[in-house]
Amino acid sequence: MRRCVMALGLAVLSGLSLAAVFVEEYKSGIVWPEPAVVDPGPAGGPPSDATVLFNGKDLSQWQNGDKWEIKDGVAIPRETGIQTKEEFGDCQIHLEWATPAVVSGNGQGRGNSGVYLMGRYEVQVLDSYENPTYFDGQAGSLYKQSPPMVNVCRKPGEWQTYDILFTAPRFAEGKLVTPGYVTVLQNGVCVQNHYELKGGTFYDRPPAYEPHGEKGPIHLQFHGNPVQFRNIWIRELKPLVGKKPE
Repeated sequence: MRRCVMALGLAVLSGLSLAAVFVEEYKSGIVWPEPAVVDPGPAGGPPSDATVLFNGKDLSQWQNGDKWEIKDGVAIPRETGIQTKEEFGDCQIHLEWATPAVVSGNGQGRGNSGVYLMGRYEVQVLDSYENPTYFDGQAGSLYKQSPPMVNVCRKPGEWQTYDILFTAPRFAEGKLVTPGYVTVLQNGVCVQNHYELKGGTFYDRPPAYEPHGEKGPIHLQFHGNPVQFRNIWIRELKPLVGKKPE
């Protein structure tokens, strides 16, 4: 009661109306399920609800994983690209990568690889530290679609991180209903902010959508360069669905 009197007194002194003091709290009325409890794990993850795709020991989760070299807890591309045996749609991906410490080549021939979402949409991996190339082909780019907003590449040989949020495109009756979207954080810095994909990644023609299923594999590219990978995990993204009031 004392607080109400004080509030009323302050309202009078400040010239506010009672309506400005006694405001009823807005409530949506939507009944939400309780968010699941997830242990975030150590810095860099993996969280408790993640699927670990590479923990430094083997690439058994990947097709052709046996063709890559595993040394000192890291995976090094050899012979061919690899892709996950499991398929994913909307997801969060974390991976760490390093280009060779000894610089060899230039432009697209220097520390080149790529992360393909659904096996189709490429986030470029490249040594872009003091290495000029076309901007929509440097590290952090959505290849041939969108340059990174900033270049945050570390020096050759140093470990870098990608944290990727992906919303898969939707198709119905062979036609695009909603496009895909990609957000990329490189070394903790946002370099792609909810970018609307224009279609799949191609080297020799513009991006274009081709109808596909709701899920697809994650593909790591072999481009002939000894890029290193470690600590790869993925989480499926499933938004909570509440019941609206009648």
